[in-house]
Amino acid sequence: MSQNYGLIGRHLGHSYSPEIHKQLRGYDYALWPMEPENLPSFFEKKDFNGINVTIPYKQDAMAYCDALGETAKRAGCVNTIVKQKDESLFGDNTDLAGFQFMLRRVGISLAGKHVLILGAGGASLTVQLACADAGAASVKVADKDDCKACPQAQIIVNASPVGMYPNVDASPVSLADYPELEAVADLIYNPRKTRLLQQAEQLNLTKIDGLSMLVAQAAKAAELFTGEVQDDLQIAKVLNELSAQLENWVLIGMPGCGKSTIGAWLAKQSGREFVDLDKVITAREGMPPGEIIAQRGEAAFREIEGAIVKEVGVKTGLVIATGGGAILREDNVQALRQNGRLLWMKRDIEFLATQGRPLSKNLLDLAKKRKSAYQAAADEIIMHNENWMAVKQAAWEAFQ
Repeated sequence: MSQNYGLIGRHLGHSYSPEIHKQLRGYDYALWPMEPENLPSFFEKKDFNGINVTIPYKQDAMAYCDALGETAKRAGCVNTIVKQKDESLFGDNTDLAGFQFMLRRVGISLAGKHVLILGAGGASLTVQLACADAGAASVKVADKDDCKACPQAQIIVNASPVGMYPNVDASPVSLADYPELEAVADLIYNPRKTRLLQQAEQLNLTKIDGLSMLVAQAAKAAELFTGEVQDDLQIAKVLNELSAQLENWVLIGMPGCGKSTIGAWLAKQSGREFVDLDKVITAREGMPPGEIIAQRGEAAFREIEGAIVKEVGVKTGLVIATGGGAILREDNVQALRQNGRLLWMKRDIEFLATQGRPLSKNLLDLAKKRKSAYQAAADEIIMHNENWMAVKQAAWEAFQ
């Protein structure tokens, strides 16, 4: 039988694991979604060399293992199973190594800290093991009915699914309730920047999402599959490449500043899909934004725009050109930031295009009103007027 690796779980549609394993070791890696009743026959056939196991089978799969690693015994679940030469199955848990790498990535130490873990499921057990190994001062595990526990928390770890795609508008807690807080780690990786992590960013806290844990636990699993060790530098290389692939490039700025022109160029240069939000609105509504505003009013247009921003913001790997006023609504900014980096294209008023833009009649007032909103939303800023080649280069460099 050829080398046969993959992932089993109930719902696997948005898994990044095949790409990660291909980059780590170059082997093919399949997704095998299955219902609970198919689990016994799958393990009876043993038609694999190595598998990863995800929700909801991490505990059930233990029963099919002939031997367990020490981490799996401590965690009470497996996420990696290897078929040995004698056809026996060895199960272990690589999530702990993945979580420890995640913390190292941004310099979070659990030693001597008061830690609040949100969620009491299998992922929570992994975090609890890490806290015990690191010597945390105290550990509080909170479920959804005890979300204001541990007000002295210095580190919060979200091990719950709250905030995960598709329910991206939710946050398990308000970080304002934790005055001693230093860092937030969210095990969720879709979206990359959950509402919880966006709160942490606003408070200038150390923060990290779960993609690094996903890559690092996959690397540890690949070690078990192949016997070849992966070090932190190799893991970081794969993580950086995957992060770059998933990130949306989002252009914001005044109407007529060239977002559509530059966005189309960036998409062509990078091979990414280009989404012009105003064109999406025009296609959906049968008329351009200017006509919608003229006929129905700006408030009606902003509702239409907001729904499309929310729909597009959950996607990954896009170049997105926004309407000039999209960032006026905080929920739009949050939707764009969850998977994207925002570039403000500043342009002097005399160079802005105004044809077909009813809100651009008084550009000076409009620019003054929106300046603070652009400033607050932007991750990067470039200034441009007439030199289009220069601004193309500046925009390209801003997203590298």
